[in-house]
Amino acid sequence: MSFQQGLSGLNASSKNLEVIGNNIANSNTFGAKSARAEFADVYASAMNGTGASSIGIGVSLQSVAQQFTQGNIVTSENPMDLAINGAGFFQVSDGKNPIMYTRNGQFKIDRDGFIVNGQNDRLMGYAADASGTILPGQATSLQVPTAGITPSATTKIKLEMNLDSRAATTLPAASPLIDLSDPTTYNNATSLTVYDAKGQDVALTYYFQKAATDTWNVYVTANGTPLAVDGSGNPVASTQIVFPSNGGTPTAPVGTVALNIPASTNAAGAATLAISGVALNVAGATQYGAQFGVTDLSQNGYAPGQLIGIQFEPNGVMTARYSNSQSKPAGQVEVATFRNPQGLQPMGGNAWARTFATGDPVVGVPGDGNLGVLQSGALEESNVDLTAELVNMITAQRVYQANAQTIKTQDQVMQTLVNLR
Repeated sequence: MSFQQGLSGLNASSKNLEVIGNNIANSNTFGAKSARAEFADVYASAMNGTGASSIGIGVSLQSVAQQFTQGNIVTSENPMDLAINGAGFFQVSDGKNPIMYTRNGQFKIDRDGFIVNGQNDRLMGYAADASGTILPGQATSLQVPTAGITPSATTKIKLEMNLDSRAATTLPAASPLIDLSDPTTYNNATSLTVYDAKGQDVALTYYFQKAATDTWNVYVTANGTPLAVDGSGNPVASTQIVFPSNGGTPTAPVGTVALNIPASTNAAGAATLAISGVALNVAGATQYGAQFGVTDLSQNGYAPGQLIGIQFEPNGVMTARYSNSQSKPAGQVEVATFRNPQGLQPMGGNAWARTFATGDPVVGVPGDGNLGVLQSGALEESNVDLTAELVNMITAQRVYQANAQTIKTQDQVMQTLVNLR
């Protein structure tokens, strides 16, 4: 026995305790991964090889291997918190040094609108154009848009309803064919708000008049102004719906009906612009023996809106939400994975750097291939098993004491030899 074995054992046990202590210290660090000290025995080399009865000269720390297992995912109240459920790393950059990789999704927005972590490194991903189309390619720093969304004029209207086949005919025998202020000259009415090129609201009202069996006239007004009038200024039907005898899908009109909405004054007193060629679709109308009811009344225009928040989808798409109830993609998070994640070099700040041992990163969007999906409003806890670490600490302490005992025993043996004089 020599002091070498005991001394190497003390060093190895001390390193093991350091690894365990670091694991325990980071048990509450989001995105942190536990590490494991791996040891190797040491033998002295002989000129002609090592004999079968060779005695080792101790132990050495071979490596400190991080364990990239999935940590528990906990929810938070911050929509900017992100967690990867599965394989992959967030990519962050300070714009100067190489890209860093992290599992810590505690992000926020800086003064310039960039999404950053606690070290002010920017989250990397794909940008989106003004229409909300994601532009895949080289990853850039994700930035939350500050501008509002521009208005869009209505170009399509969809009307889905049931007209009561039991209703009486309300078409007057003489002109005018309808008096919009007299409910006896029509059967039912409904309204829909559309928008002009400035995003100003225009109230469209639809009046349904049963002209004959299976035939209905549809009159439309914009802010109270009829869309179509005759030579005397009386309202004229914008379209006529003809049903088959079974009351199913209309046989007329075929396709959509073009509505030309005139300029008018809305309820706020603003002068609205004319809207030409709005396609009215009434193919979903029916005429059954049931009460009048509208089941779908929609249009594709909207007013201008301001940004009120963002949210992240499981596939990493960052969706901007606006005050006019519209939303559109503003970017997409790109994540990376490695064939050998244990080759990553810890850099502190919950980040790792790639090395030659990791191989090249395989990048993509969350959910693609073997990449994990993104969970918004959640964080990944450390994968440290605190109970196991405490047990390992007790074991490492005992090993340290045992190695110290071998040195003490060797010292006593040496003392015995000295006392032989």
